[in-house]
Amino acid sequence: MSRCKPRRLSVAISQSGSSWFKVAAAGPGITYTAALGTLDFSLLYDQENNALHCTISKAKGLKPMDHNGLADPYVKLHLLPGASKANKLRTKTLRNTLNPTWNETLTYYGITDEDMIRKTLRISVCDEDKFRHNEFIGETRVPLKKLKPNHTKTFSICLEKQLPVDKTEDKSLEERGRILISLKYSSQKQGLLVGIVRCAHLAAMDANGYSDPYVKTYLKPDVDKKSKHKTAVKKKTLNPEFNEEFCYEIKHGDLAKKTLEVTVWDYDIGKSNDFIGGVVLGINAKGERLKHWFDCLKNKDKRIERWHTLTNELPGAVLSD
Repeated sequence: MSRCKPRRLSVAISQSGSSWFKVAAAGPGITYTAALGTLDFSLLYDQENNALHCTISKAKGLKPMDHNGLADPYVKLHLLPGASKANKLRTKTLRNTLNPTWNETLTYYGITDEDMIRKTLRISVCDEDKFRHNEFIGETRVPLKKLKPNHTKTFSICLEKQLPVDKTEDKSLEERGRILISLKYSSQKQGLLVGIVRCAHLAAMDANGYSDPYVKTYLKPDVDKKSKHKTAVKKKTLNPEFNEEFCYEIKHGDLAKKTLEVTVWDYDIGKSNDFIGGVVLGINAKGERLKHWFDCLKNKDKRIERWHTLTNELPGAVLSD
């Protein structure tokens, strides 16, 4: 059985049954903390497909959470920093065990090289409770910069107590999911082809924990207000696939003066639709958004596909449908 070594030894170590205990001097009193268990998992960043594959293998010696001395464990993942609802993934729940084996792969789509530098994967083990709130058992965090592209890295770690989440990030640029957009200037059609391929890990806007998303596009400035295109609505999903393409008839030379505004909405019957997030591509954009636009202008008749981060603020946008 895997045993967690205490990080700091203050007084003594004792073994009781299948759990290890740390006896630590905490000021005037003594605090006893049971080991939380170990977790085995592996991570793979598929650079070509912008995907992060997280394979949750098994846990051992989890802390008992239920009256029967067992637990109903599951694993949930979050990418930090970011909106927790937008990027939460979880395994199935296994019943009445302290040594669960999941062998389940959870995948984040739309992961960029920039994400791999600045984001951290938070992996939490929890106990599912049908009649009360689910209970936290332990967690670990992996800075994604530790991973090499296209190489599987295997981990076997000791779970830790819940760590504080940094709340200082700019909420005005809170991530609301990702969108995969394709751009192509067609010489044959004399126009810009905009492809709305799919979204990933959208923020949940409905009470059921999902959204009913659709996407709108505008090519601005739009004096005649004729540039609006809209995809079909996808019901009850945070990872919709659209695979729709729109054509804007425009001279290639005029594209440099235009910006493409893409917004994602949650469809609601009988009330106004909710804005989920948006992105603007064009000459005044920055980073990947500007690069995508330039690459399209430079490469006529070539379809260029890129993932973009949706934020809850869109400069110059009217946030009503």
